[in-house]
Amino acid sequence: MIKPPRGPFAPGDQVQLTDPKGRQHRLVLSAGKSFHTHRGALAHDDIIGLPEGSVVMSASGTAYVALRPMLADYTVSMARGAAVIYPKDAVQIVGLADVFPGARVVEAGAGSGALTCWLLRAVGEAGRVISFERRAEFAQIAAGNVESYFGGPHPAWRLVAGELDPEVGGEADRVVLDMLAPWEHAGAAAAMLAPGGVLCCYVATTTQLARIVTATRDQGNFAEPAAWETLQRSWHVDGLAVRPEHRMVGHTGFLMTARRLADGVAAPPRRRRPSGGGRAALVGDASGPAGIGGPEFSGS
Repeated sequence: MIKPPRGPFAPGDQVQLTDPKGRQHRLVLSAGKSFHTHRGALAHDDIIGLPEGSVVMSASGTAYVALRPMLADYTVSMARGAAVIYPKDAVQIVGLADVFPGARVVEAGAGSGALTCWLLRAVGEAGRVISFERRAEFAQIAAGNVESYFGGPHPAWRLVAGELDPEVGGEADRVVLDMLAPWEHAGAAAAMLAPGGVLCCYVATTTQLARIVTATRDQGNFAEPAAWETLQRSWHVDGLAVRPEHRMVGHTGFLMTARRLADGVAAPPRRRRPSGGGRAALVGDASGPAGIGGPEFSGS
C-alpha cells in the first residue's frame, strides 16, 4: 500500500522547507538528524509530529514553512539522468491523454522517472504502468526517483531496461512515447492500443513533430492527431500592482495525441486547407475542392 501524503510529519516523510525569501529545501525526516544552512541548524525532531503547514524556527531564528512537496515540486528537483518532463507538460499528458484510475499505460522513454510518477499517481494501485528505458543507467535513476517519491516500490509499476516491446507491453489503454524517434514505433503503439485508446507523444522540435504526425496518419488506424504546446507565465500580484513576471516557462516540447480506431476500420478522409490558402480540400477526394463560398473559402 502506498501511504497517502497526509497527517502529521513522521520519520521517512519528505518535507519542503520554504524560507522568507521563497527559497526551498527538500529533505527526508529522520529522528536525531539536523538540517544545516548558513541560517543555522534545524532539528528534524522539531518537525516530526507537527501538522503539515507548520512554521518552524532554525537556531538563528529564521522561520521556515514546512509542507510536503507536491509532485510538481518533486519532479523539477529530482536527481536527473535524462531531462525531465516539466509539470506543465506532464499534467497535459495526464489530462488530455485521459489517463484514468485503473488504466493500463505503456511508457517508452522513462528517463529520470518524472512522468512515470505522474502516470502512477493517475492510474492508482489498481492500474498498471510498464515503463521501457533502453539506457540502463537512466533506468536505475528512474527507479530511485520513483521509489523515493512513493516511499518504496509502487505495486502498479514495472520497469523494463530495454527497447519497447509490444509483447512485453501487452494490451494498453494509453501509450506514451517520450523518445528521439517515436515515428519508428507508431506501428508498435497501434498493436498495443485497445480500440479507443490514446497514443501520446512528447517531442522537442518541429521536425520531430511533423514526422510523428505524418507517421500516425500513414499508420491508417488512428483518428486525426492533435498537436500543441503550452507556455506558462506567472503573474506578480501586490495590491493593485498586477503584472506578468519577467520570466516564464516557454517552449519545452510539443505534444501529440491520437485515438486508436477499431480493428479493420480505416481513417476517413480529412478536410484541410491547402497550404496555398484558397479553398478547403477533401484529401483523397477526386471530385474537386469542397467548401467554395463557405466560411473556409478565402478567395476574392
